[in-house]
Amino acid sequence: MAEAVLIDLFSLQMNSQNNGIQKLLCSTLERIEKGFSASAPFVYIMCYQTPRSESSSEQDLLLKVISSFQTLKKGIEVVCKTSTAAALYTIKQKLDEKDLSIIKIILPVQRKALMEVFIDHLFTAVYQFQFEDFGMDFEGNNLQQIAEPQSDIQTLPAHEMELIRSEIQTYLESLPDLKGKLTILKSSLIPGHIFLHGFTTRTGGISYIPTLSSFNLFSSSKRRDPKAVVKENLRRLANAAGFDPETFHRVKVNHASDVWIMGKPQPDSYDGIVTNQKDVTIAALGADCIPVLFADPVKKACGAAHSGWQGTLLGVAMATVNAMITEYGCNVKDILVVLGPSVGPCCFTLPQESAKEFYNLDPKCVRQFESPTPYVDIRRATRILLETGGILPQNIQDDSVTDHNQSLTFCTACHPDTFYSHVRDGTNFGTQIGFISIRD
Repeated sequence: MAEAVLIDLFSLQMNSQNNGIQKLLCSTLERIEKGFSASAPFVYIMCYQTPRSESSSEQDLLLKVISSFQTLKKGIEVVCKTSTAAALYTIKQKLDEKDLSIIKIILPVQRKALMEVFIDHLFTAVYQFQFEDFGMDFEGNNLQQIAEPQSDIQTLPAHEMELIRSEIQTYLESLPDLKGKLTILKSSLIPGHIFLHGFTTRTGGISYIPTLSSFNLFSSSKRRDPKAVVKENLRRLANAAGFDPETFHRVKVNHASDVWIMGKPQPDSYDGIVTNQKDVTIAALGADCIPVLFADPVKKACGAAHSGWQGTLLGVAMATVNAMITEYGCNVKDILVVLGPSVGPCCFTLPQESAKEFYNLDPKCVRQFESPTPYVDIRRATRILLETGGILPQNIQDDSVTDHNQSLTFCTACHPDTFYSHVRDGTNFGTQIGFISIRD
């Protein structure tokens, strides 16, 4: 059973002289009222607002119809916007506020293919959609006489799909920054005249869901932030940092130690990337796991790795270093390594069996080892493995540096206003990144 119903009147012309749309809406609401007799759903009516007009004129016409539906009217909202993208995104926000995910859309049959494209860009697999066409109005008039003529083809031509993408992008670009200005943390260890780099925080983006707000940089089928929103956040980051978002590459996380050497065939999954190309930006994700950046100013090569507790034990950091040595002739003593914001030993626990592997590496990596869930320091473990592999201690920047003003390795779980955290926020968590590229 649908939790919400979206009535799409966007392509239908409303005016006070022609009451056909009002009749259609009345007929549709009657069907909803009968179909949901047990519990009334939330109802959102989407309509077109002409440019330079006040939305109240369109809304007033619809509110007259709504007022007679006592069962539904408390849960009905009218959303009038100048574009489908704006209207649908506004309704998505209302759905997310109520944590609704099963939606029935009632619309002209000619709009179904178009609406499916909008939904594909603005929603994720968290949501379930059911489609129902208006059919005939209660006077028996065919809707094609009311709606603007559109093709019955269910697959839109490429140029129409591009127009939809452009409309969505234009609308998202117009949205204001949330939670403050975009902030990029930079390391003093990596030479800025050779490398462009940084670590993101959670401010300055457009993601509005509390645990994702506002600069989430990863979309998945399990989260409510769609790819279009993440793409807009990335565009804003690229503008601020000075890189091309079209040549941006992030790790495809598998919590292992595979490394992609750019220019070679791309694996299905990998937690490390290395490159010596100047026209690309590479990045590692993090939301408790460590985003690790690598830079060799001598050979002008760089790398990025995602190091969770499993990847740490599997040696993803040194796998990335070794790839730089093997592929680009880097000297291990020239490689600089920066550990970004990640969960600290103050907040991260593992079952004792898993924690034992860190204890065997160095007892100082584990606190309260005798407890069922000891506290684990994945940062210390990463430093130990890097130093064992030949990285100079002074070439590693983490939370152990003497000058804490130089540290970027903040605890993500301890700073809810600045960073995302899976440990703290649960499954619908946001993601920050560490990124690096070689300047021209």
